[in-house]
Amino acid sequence: MRGYFGMGVEGISKSRNVGAIYRTAHAFGASFVFSVQAALSVHELKQTDTSGTAGSLPFYEFDTVGTMLLPKSCALVGIEITDDAVELPSFHHPKIAAYVLGPERGGLSEEMVARCDHIVKIPTKFSLNVGLAGALVMYDRLQSTGNFARRPVMPGGPTEPQPEKVPSFGPPLWVRKERKRQAAAAKAAESES
Repeated sequence: MRGYFGMGVEGISKSRNVGAIYRTAHAFGASFVFSVQAALSVHELKQTDTSGTAGSLPFYEFDTVGTMLLPKSCALVGIEITDDAVELPSFHHPKIAAYVLGPERGGLSEEMVARCDHIVKIPTKFSLNVGLAGALVMYDRLQSTGNFARRPVMPGGPTEPQPEKVPSFGPPLWVRKERKRQAAAAKAAESES
């Protein structure tokens, strides 16, 4: 899938939860991670992130929702339990998105909810650990946008091979130019004969 995504948290107070999201975001191929109004300890963050994510994935800290910056055309998706939220299995993930989760014992602020383009909830009986909720959202994005073999009707692994990843935009420009050069050379050789 083309596009990219980022993961963020608002108002979180447990650095280890942010570290877990940070590490998981790295594993799932996120492009960036961010926090808004979070009380973080860099030491605790690094203890949880055992994959050395800091060297591979940027981490942005914002003091308020108003100062939060996202890339142009990046949809903000809030993960929150509300009556009007779309359930995660029914949600079509934007190609370019940033997902934001609320604190451990609360939810996203009204200001953050107002800024979101979409609100999504994980269909559970009660709230989950923020690190686990983030992992579920990233897995769902990968599963719904990835190029995987279809699930079989019976229990077990896929019976069909994984579809080939064929570019829909054709061969690279250098290949097209080389083909044109070869065709022109063949035509010139033919006209000389």
